[in-house]
Amino acid sequence: MANSASDARASELEIRKQLIQDGSVDVIVAIGPNFFYTVTLPCTLWFFDRGKPNERKESILFLDARHIFNQIDRAHRDFTPAQTEYLANIVRLYRGEEPEFAHGSKEILEEHFGGLEYNDVAGLCKAAMLGEVELQGWSLNPGRYVGVSLGETAEDIEFSGHLEMLHEELVVLNNEARELEDLIDQNITNIIDGASA
Repeated sequence: MANSASDARASELEIRKQLIQDGSVDVIVAIGPNFFYTVTLPCTLWFFDRGKPNERKESILFLDARHIFNQIDRAHRDFTPAQTEYLANIVRLYRGEEPEFAHGSKEILEEHFGGLEYNDVAGLCKAAMLGEVELQGWSLNPGRYVGVSLGETAEDIEFSGHLEMLHEELVVLNNEARELEDLIDQNITNIIDGASA
């Protein structure tokens, strides 16, 4: 999904709220820019599971993978098999499943998840309860939940990442502005039609 879908208002908000409330949303992963050849914008991967067990029914795992990538060339990125395995293993730990290490992700997984038990890691992942999501206006933007890593300061955040975040916010605000413009146009049309009748 486009990142704007994680915070969009109006009918998108109602759809997102319903998906969250019925327990369908399992994992949300923020992906950085340049992963697609036709679109340079970042995106968010949404994973659904209508059969979540009761112990996970009230939670959603948020992963911020924007800083995890393999730079193919100046304009293209992807994940290495080890990076994909690492992200999948975080989800496995969250679900209480055994991790897989066919591509060598054990060392980095153990670095963040000692004992191979899931825990929230600032700047990387957070299992948020539905109450927290409601307090955030039913947003599915991982950045609202995972925060920044403890060793990271505002100066450490690269300019392009900050610019990307500001651009995402601008897209959301522009969409809201267009919705308001449409509402104003419709109200003016109704007033004019009412005055003519």
